[in-house]
Amino acid sequence: MIKFFAPLTATLIGLTVSQPAYADELYGGFAAHQVVTIIAVDSNQEGVDFQAGYRGDRIEALSALGAPSPYLLASINLSGDTSFAAAGLSWKFGDKIYLRPGIGIAIHDGPELQFAPDGSQRQLGSRVLFEPELSIGVRLSEKVDIEATWVHLSHAGIFSRVQNPGLDIIGVRLVLELP
Repeated sequence: MIKFFAPLTATLIGLTVSQPAYADELYGGFAAHQVVTIIAVDSNQEGVDFQAGYRGDRIEALSALGAPSPYLLASINLSGDTSFAAAGLSWKFGDKIYLRPGIGIAIHDGPELQFAPDGSQRQLGSRVLFEPELSIGVRLSEKVDIEATWVHLSHAGIFSRVQNPGLDIIGVRLVLELP
């Protein structure tokens, strides 16, 4: 695994040296899988997720909505629990320190329905899920940011009538602006 990450790290650092800033971004990081919060309850999942994604330039045609940026996100659970891919829109408020809320749709590979002995639903309820997220970021240099992130997965009662516990994932991402 280290043989893979060492050249990747060197390449990513090389991309950040003395180049002008652009809006497209690549990001990656690690997150705690299934954090119990006020929104999500324990769903018997665990482990660490590796996340990687891409954010595009702002969509000026959607200026009435604040010109959001499109994003793609892949999250792989390293313990074999639920992994997912998502696509959506995000907004950035601030510059050196910023908030970045987003909303997307995800498709996951975890079990759709699984019930605990007491009859409560323990999994995500449908294959397609809403994927709201929120990042708090800090600009470290002209081309590098770091973000604390929260990602939530749930069908919100729309894709399935079965109540689900949801899934909250909290972590850290390194963000690199592309040339």
